[in-house]
Amino acid sequence: MTAALVEVRDLAKTFDVSAPWLNRVVERKPRQFVHAVDGVSFSIAQGKTLALVGESGCGKSTVARLLVGLYAPTRGEVLFDGQRTDDIARIAGSELRTLRRRMQMIFQDPYASLNPRWKVLKIVGEPLTEHGLVGGEDALRAKVSELLMSVGLAAADCEKFPHQFSGGQRQRISIARALATQPEFLVCDEPTSALDVSVQAQVLNIMKDLQRSRGLTYLFISHNLAVVRHVSDEVGVMYLGRLVELAGKRELFAQPRHPYTRMLLDAIPDIHMTGRARTPVQGEVPNPLDPPRGCAFHPRCPHANARCSSERPLLGEFKGVRVACHAVQEGRI
Repeated sequence: MTAALVEVRDLAKTFDVSAPWLNRVVERKPRQFVHAVDGVSFSIAQGKTLALVGESGCGKSTVARLLVGLYAPTRGEVLFDGQRTDDIARIAGSELRTLRRRMQMIFQDPYASLNPRWKVLKIVGEPLTEHGLVGGEDALRAKVSELLMSVGLAAADCEKFPHQFSGGQRQRISIARALATQPEFLVCDEPTSALDVSVQAQVLNIMKDLQRSRGLTYLFISHNLAVVRHVSDEVGVMYLGRLVELAGKRELFAQPRHPYTRMLLDAIPDIHMTGRARTPVQGEVPNPLDPPRGCAFHPRCPHANARCSSERPLLGEFKGVRVACHAVQEGRI
């Protein structure tokens, strides 16, 4: 079995969203906290892809930012190749630079993540110059041209500005920039959600080809299960800051266990299953400032009972799948 490159243990992030102190005193209101991520644990093997899926507001992007050190966790730890990386403040100097070089992030919006005042040569070349990986203008231009061609662009695109490209081409530039430091781990935060369907397929195929040729490890954040089915090896389903199901791609799509996972899969259009009874996703994600007691999904779950509304289920092993659901553990579904 391939060793885990990334390991996350009981990861949590709480944000203080309280009103200013004087407002709270005058209005006699308590402090308010959002538990954006609440005890998430998983691992990603070298060269594999773990996809995190769920509705907006479930904490997927917060997990991504915690893994690359953009947020400091409230609780838990992140290990990258056996080294703790969650406390970036304690990692200094060359050790931090090496860590930054080994993990990179591809952001969701290709229109916002590229500096409109810079040419592509400077955008893609910035990580190379910052980490001292090239020497001289000619070497920089040659390396940037090589990176652009690896993602299906032309070497002549070095001299263009971001506004001269389409959305799909801009995302390819973002991928080229992320690959500049030859990372081992890429965090992809919904990298295709802002693109047309045909362009999505092109970008995803490029990412798969790069993974095979470079042995890359991906954390892929998405709300699109059709995309997840194409790129992932393992899938984690998140709901209100917690993992509710974690399984291999084949197992999850063939036999989903958690009622929330079943509802998400039923929402995917499928021309071959038009006669099958489907259960649409009911209701909305609860207010994270005032989450339900017990299982967070129980107000929307057709299988909920009294235990579900009072006791929070833990992520446990069930026939080779990790699932947090009382109904599954009791054999009711």
